[in-house]
Amino acid sequence: MQLDKLRDRSLDQLFEAILSLETPDECYRFFDDLCTVGEIKSLAQRLQVARMLKGGQTYHQIEVETGASTATISRVKRCLNYGSDGYSMVLARLK
Repeated sequence: MQLDKLRDRSLDQLFEAILSLETPDECYRFFDDLCTVGEIKSLAQRLQVARMLKGGQTYHQIEVETGASTATISRVKRCLNYGSDGYSMVLARLK
């Protein structure tokens, strides 16, 4: 499985740190320290693209609403179709 290539101690620690966050404010504070504004916005954009793809919106609609490139939309769609089901799991929990 592709996830096995990713697993290591430093990533385990990162994910444990994320799981320890309890409020949106704590998330804002941690991610502000951890990432650039551009990186945070890129992650948020990908989640929004996944939500819109699951909702049946077209590439054009997604491009216009999110500003995402067709390459980003295609990558997210590939993950939705052939990935580890992470997007689907999270989107189902956010409903």
